[in-house]
Amino acid sequence: MDALPNDAEDGHPSIRDMLAVNLRAARSARGLSLSELARRSGIGKATLSQLEAGTGNPTIETVFSLSRVLEVAISDLLDHRPRGGLTVVRAADVEVLRGEGVDLRPLRRIEAENSVFEVYDQVVRGDSPQRSQGHVGVEHTVVQTGGLRVEVAGRTVDLGPGDYVAFDAREPHSYTALAAPVHSVLLLQYRADERLDGRPHPVPVAD
Repeated sequence: MDALPNDAEDGHPSIRDMLAVNLRAARSARGLSLSELARRSGIGKATLSQLEAGTGNPTIETVFSLSRVLEVAISDLLDHRPRGGLTVVRAADVEVLRGEGVDLRPLRRIEAENSVFEVYDQVVRGDSPQRSQGHVGVEHTVVQTGGLRVEVAGRTVDLGPGDYVAFDAREPHSYTALAAPVHSVLLLQYRADERLDGRPHPVPVAD
C-alpha cells in the first residue's frame, strides 16, 4: 500500500506532522507506553517512535491500526485544527456557493454525539428569492444587516438586524431580501442519521 501524501499545502501541516502531534496526544491520554502501543497495534516500536517524531512515513494501514487501538476516529489523528486553540476561517479562503438569490460560504462543520451542525456565512442578494422545497434538519438564521423576509409553509415573517428565526427545514421555505444585500449567519442542524445513503447533506441552495 502506498504511503499517505506528506507534503504540506497552502500553509497547512502535512499529514506526517498532524499524525505526530495527534498520536502523541492520544497515546498520552490513554497512558500507553510506546512498547504497549506497539504490542497492541502490531506496529514496531521504532516505527512508532519515528511517527511521533514526525520522521516516519505513515501508511493507510498504519493509521487505521492506530485508530482502532487508540479508539479514536481517523480524523482525530489527521486533523490539523489545534484542540482548545483558535480556528480561523478567512473569507477569501472559502469558495462561495451561489444560488438563485443567496450566496453561501461554508465555514465549519461540527459534530456532537448524533448531531451535526453546519455553519454558513449567508448573503441574500435581492435579485431573486431563494426557494427550497425542503430538506432535513432545522435552519437557524441570525440577520446582521439588511431586511429579510422568510416564508415557511405559507407563514411569513420579516426580520431586521439582530433578529433570529428557526424552523423545520423539511417544510417548503424561501428567503427574500427586503433591503439588500442581507448579511446573516445560517446554522443548519440535523441528526447524523438524517443523511441519506451516507452522502453529505445538501446545502439549501442546491434545491
